[in-house]
Order: sequence, then C-alpha cells, then structure tokens
Amino acid sequence: MNEMLAERTLSVSPKPVRLGFLGVGWIGRHRMQAILDTGVAEAVAIADPSPEMTAEAKKLAPDAILAESLDELLTCDIDGIVIATPSAQHAAQSIKALEACVAVFCQKPLGRTAREAAAVVHRAREANRLLGVDLSYRHTASMNRIREVIRTEELGKIFAADLVFHNAYGPDKPWFYDKNLSGGGCLMDLGVHLADMALWSLDFPTIVSVSGHLMAGGRPIAVDDHQVEDYGVASLTLDNGTVIRLACSWRLQAGCEAIIEASFYGTGGGISMHNVEGSFYDFMVQRFHGTSREVLIRPPDDWGGRAAADWVRKLAAGEGYDPGCERLVNVAEVIDRIYAVSARPRTGSDHTAA
Repeated sequence: MNEMLAERTLSVSPKPVRLGFLGVGWIGRHRMQAILDTGVAEAVAIADPSPEMTAEAKKLAPDAILAESLDELLTCDIDGIVIATPSAQHAAQSIKALEACVAVFCQKPLGRTAREAAAVVHRAREANRLLGVDLSYRHTASMNRIREVIRTEELGKIFAADLVFHNAYGPDKPWFYDKNLSGGGCLMDLGVHLADMALWSLDFPTIVSVSGHLMAGGRPIAVDDHQVEDYGVASLTLDNGTVIRLACSWRLQAGCEAIIEASFYGTGGGISMHNVEGSFYDFMVQRFHGTSREVLIRPPDDWGGRAAADWVRKLAAGEGYDPGCERLVNVAEVIDRIYAVSARPRTGSDHTAA
C-alpha cells in the first residue's frame, strides 16, 4: 500500500507556474509561446491596451483572463510576470511586481539609465525574487561557443573586440523615437546587446575610458537635441589595455536587412560570429588562424525565446534572487557613459540647419 502511494506521489507532475503577460505585441507573444512550450508554466492573465494584440495572445492562451492593468494582473495570484512594454515603463513596472513578490522577466532595457536598472535589481534582491532580462544573444549557440573559446585562453590575450549591429529598417512603433519613452535611439535598442555581448564574453572587465559619437539623419547630435540617434559608435578601453569597439544603427544603407557581428582578436588567434546573408536570426561562428579560418557553428539555432524559457525553468525550479542580474547594471552603466561622452555642444550652424 505504501509502495503504491509512493509511486503515485512520484508520478504527480509539478504544478505549472502561474504567469501574467504585460504587453503582448509581436515580441511579447513570441516570448509567451516560448515560455508555454516549456510545459512548466501557464498563462493566467494578459494585459495590453490593444484589443487586436490581446485577441492574438488569446489564441496562445485561450483560458487566460484579460486584465486592464498591471495592478489587476497582480491580483491574479501569479508567480511571475513577463513585461514587453515601452522602455520608459520597464523599471517602474518591474519594481511594482517585485514589491508584490512576483518574479519578473522584462524586455531590454531594464531601465533607461543605470540608476533605474539598479533600483530594479535592488527590489529583486530585497524580495528574493528571480529577475531576468531578454538579452537574448547571450543564449545563442554562437555566443556561447565564443565565450567558451575565450575562457580556454586558446586565443591568447584578447586585445581587441569589434561588435556591430546595423538594422536596415529600424523600429515601427512611434515610442521608439520619443526619448522620454525610449531612453534613446539605436544605442539603447541595439547597442545594449553589443555592450552585453562584449562584457559577458570577457567576464565583465573593468572599463577605464569611453569615447563615442552619436548621429541622427547624418548629423552629430547636440546636448539639448530631443532627437534620438540612428547611428552610434563607441570605443571602450579596459584596464588591461584591450579595446572594444561598438557600432550600431537604424536604417543604414547596408545592402542587406542587417549586419550583426561580434569579433574577438587575441595574440593566438581570433573568433567571430556573423549573421548569414543579412539574416536577423541565422549566425555562423568562425575561428581564425592567421589567414585561414575554421567554421565552428552553422545555422540553424532556434535561440529567439531561449532567454525567456531559461528564466521560467528557473522559476519553476523554485529559484529566487540571482546575483547574476547585478551585471545588468554594469551594462546600463556602459550605455550611460557612451551617451555622456557622445553629445556635443550645439553650435550656430546647428540652429541654422534646423
């Protein structure tokens, strides 16, 4: 009898974690699908101001309640919330959820500034709740291979890194172009991925100096410009002399849909990830030996929802605060420093041109 009871107890599946979804546009629904596909979570409630978006989300989660707001979502007895809203709302919404002892998975950036990001991390630590951010390129097979090779020291001392993300289209939602809502332009949208890939691959080294240049419509951006940048380039110098160069843009005349690259050069060789034929999703990794190259990774790799899936599996396993999220503040600090050094005083010619 006891053996039968034990067998029956062992066969019972763990109860799925209960999730709310705040913002279910394309990216929000994609992450919802990835999370539900893990089989460890259920969508309990959905909130989005667009009836069209909620109707699409209901196709993925027919039993989910339609909530009117974040406050209403938090009354639905949820274990975690997935946030995919305009950037200006990320920090405040994440903090409110964490104060309600609800775990958070948020779209990047976590905050428009390092100060906002640090406030969210502080709340997660206080609440002992899992905090994740959708820095999805960390979860590609390509970047994981690069990090692994760098850590083995096969490449010798890494003295240079070049990372690029040029999007030939740019965002299609108006809030991306409002600095108050977005926090910035392509640097905030794409550069955050580049900074994270560089720092994460190199185990978050100390940065001693930063230089940068931001442009909008082919002109340098002045300090008091309300425009967001559509082109940005920056150079980070590490305490060991290594130089990291970052470049990103929206609507660059690139000859393809996107150019995405992350290259690291050492005294004993190099390694590079690049997108294949302008794809936003397919990547190849090559190891460089002098003038020869060796392919280490080829597509396909279904990585898009991997960060969200990883977060929900940790949540289902009962994990609380992850100190690794403190590195999110380091990434935000880099973006802050680039903005701080890139803006230049407005000149008379700027006023004339305007």
